[in-house]
Amino acid sequence: MQTKTDFSVKPLSGNLKDDIAQFKVIFANQALFRMRELCCPNFEAAVIFFDGVASSQMISESIIKPLLLFKAQKNDILQSVYKSGIFSDEAAVAQSSQEIVKAIMYGDTALLLPGGAIILNTKGFSTRSIDEPKEERVLQGPREGFCESVLKNLTLILRRLTTPDLHLKKMTFGRSTSTSVFICYLDNIVNKKVLNELYRRLEKIDIDGVLDSNYLCEMIKDHPRSLFKTVGATERPDIIAARLLEGRVAIFVDGTPSVLTVPYLFCENFQSNDDYYLNYMLTSFSRILRYVCFAISVLVPALYLSLVNYYPQLLPSFFLITISGARQSMPFSSFLECLLLIFVFHILKEAGIRMPESMGHALSIVGGLVVGQAAVEAKIISAPMLIVVALSGICGLVVTRLKSAILYLRVIYALAGAGLGLLGLFLAVTVTAAAVFNMSSFSVDYTVYLRAPSKQGLKDTVIRAPWNKMLTRPVGLSKNRTREKRI
Repeated sequence: MQTKTDFSVKPLSGNLKDDIAQFKVIFANQALFRMRELCCPNFEAAVIFFDGVASSQMISESIIKPLLLFKAQKNDILQSVYKSGIFSDEAAVAQSSQEIVKAIMYGDTALLLPGGAIILNTKGFSTRSIDEPKEERVLQGPREGFCESVLKNLTLILRRLTTPDLHLKKMTFGRSTSTSVFICYLDNIVNKKVLNELYRRLEKIDIDGVLDSNYLCEMIKDHPRSLFKTVGATERPDIIAARLLEGRVAIFVDGTPSVLTVPYLFCENFQSNDDYYLNYMLTSFSRILRYVCFAISVLVPALYLSLVNYYPQLLPSFFLITISGARQSMPFSSFLECLLLIFVFHILKEAGIRMPESMGHALSIVGGLVVGQAAVEAKIISAPMLIVVALSGICGLVVTRLKSAILYLRVIYALAGAGLGLLGLFLAVTVTAAAVFNMSSFSVDYTVYLRAPSKQGLKDTVIRAPWNKMLTRPVGLSKNRTREKRI
């Protein structure tokens, strides 16, 4: 959606002195604004740009130097300079003052001339170099990651998908930020229904600023109150290229390395970045392990509370005696113990993330070993409960894409198990499953591969089949489902 500017400026007059005066007024309070007035062989001109955002070397060598030597045609100075007087790979005649203001604040340079102005590409702001994302490291495969420059990010995709079917559509969001957003898809594969729905949701957005992709994510996603994601996000170009080849749409936001993908299916939560670079047998085992770890993480505390409080007869005698002995003289109930440990575990995890890396490791050791052992010896926390919550927490770290859902489900299930036993836990799990099966992402069923199961459709879900067996794209993402042809 193209946004409107908040400032009021006059249109270009075509008179050089008046245009110079206008921009001096507009940028009177901008410390980085620079203007250089030039006296060329048979005309006058002015160069305006922002220091530190535009490249000074490019301005000097590609604009100022050739202009001081160029003799323009007096009857049409603007077109003469535009066609023959400057050395720039990208130039455009400005249509309005607003266009010039946005351009120079983003690193371009405006050349003011009698009769109008020309905008020249001189972007020179520094950006972070391309390196591997710290949160998405892989054992094998590409090591490149996106940075904060959307143009660099798009080139990483163009290098991988060298086809004219790759379409890039630019939009602008934010009344104050004018953030560039690019919609990227493969036209011969994408589901046009999904694409049209995305455009419809984006066109409704009217906000003063967009500084990160999550601004858009929260405003376009389905089921905003759900615990499960319906919009994907990654910092890896190889993952985006793979998603585009499956029929998804990618959303690039300038200023952030996180790229969004839609639609997003439930099985993606259990897929790893290097699943397709390792042996399919190892990958399949790892995926099954992630599903098991998710179940352990959300169910084990609730099962423990249900069995201890309501069904102790189901536990082995020696195990029940051990638990009873450990719980003697405990000041809290089992449920309060569980909540306290979950709360402390997430405090330690959050502190480890926010602290410097060297201190974070020390904090984890102190919190996990010293404090935990001291709490057990002081009979504040029972050892079996500490083991249960620790196991749940460690298993939750295996499925990082569901960390938010795991946190809430762990507490909800523990509350249900402590309140109604196995019946309460069963009801809570049933409600969660019903909610997941009723979810959708951009008109695509969240669990479409389970609603319409097929031999091909299940080859990249719970397990990953070898490449020569995955002949079709995932169900629901594209009408062009043929991925590989038999020879």
